[in-house]
Amino acid sequence: MKKFFHANRIMKIICLLLTVGILSIIPSSSVYATEVDSHLTGSTEERTNIEEPGTASTPDELSELNIANTMTVTYNNGNGQVSGSLRILITLTLIALAPTLLIMLTSFTKVLIVLHFTRSALNTQTAPPNQVLIGLALFLTFFIMRPYMTQIYEEAVVPMEQGEIDQQEFLERGIQPLREFMYKQTQTEDVDVFMDISGDSWESGALDDIPLSVLAPAFMVGQLREAFIIGFIIYIPFIVIDMVVSSALMSMGMMMLPPTTISMPFKILLFVLADGWNLIIVNLVRTFK
Repeated sequence: MKKFFHANRIMKIICLLLTVGILSIIPSSSVYATEVDSHLTGSTEERTNIEEPGTASTPDELSELNIANTMTVTYNNGNGQVSGSLRILITLTLIALAPTLLIMLTSFTKVLIVLHFTRSALNTQTAPPNQVLIGLALFLTFFIMRPYMTQIYEEAVVPMEQGEIDQQEFLERGIQPLREFMYKQTQTEDVDVFMDISGDSWESGALDDIPLSVLAPAFMVGQLREAFIIGFIIYIPFIVIDMVVSSALMSMGMMMLPPTTISMPFKILLFVLADGWNLIIVNLVRTFK
């Protein structure tokens, strides 16, 4: 036990000597007070220091805090920028809200539902898999929403970065292109229903009179309706194939053979010969124009 404490004491002494040696190697640096550049800290009237740096002549003056009770922050006219921590906070907030905004305010919902109906009509179970359908829906959404995203960047993000608009105006300009997109895809009857439920009036029929809390659910209801209508149309030719195959199997007395097993290859053949993916995707994108 005594040997252990002795060895521990020796290690502490060695660490202390190494620390002192490292501090002795580090070169010393001198700090001098310099005059404040008015371009970096604001004008003379807005400067936050009470006295000019370097004018103290007594120890009492040196001990006093040479900072006023007010502070002026310049974002873009000088050299000021949004701090890195604030930028990270804003970025994380947008990332957290991105899935909700993607589902509610874009064409993603309608595109994904139509692709799902197409796979179900083919009766291919998991081909294409969910990852492929979601990836295709994301790329189609980006293609459809690209003009509106470009408008948001040019009219909201760029002026905000240049300090020309404040946060309130940034939000108003940023949501306006999405409101225009949703307004084009929303039926009047859906807006009237949600307006009546919320107790608001909508007499002029203008977009500016519709609050976002009404426009977003009305848009989603319309997208779901259109997606199910398109899914019904996609199902029709495949149902005909199932009926023909079932009738043929019954006429041949093959009652125990599942009709879906025989009809699935014919569905895939019809889908390939008609270039089904091109027909569905192209016409689906055109519904948003």
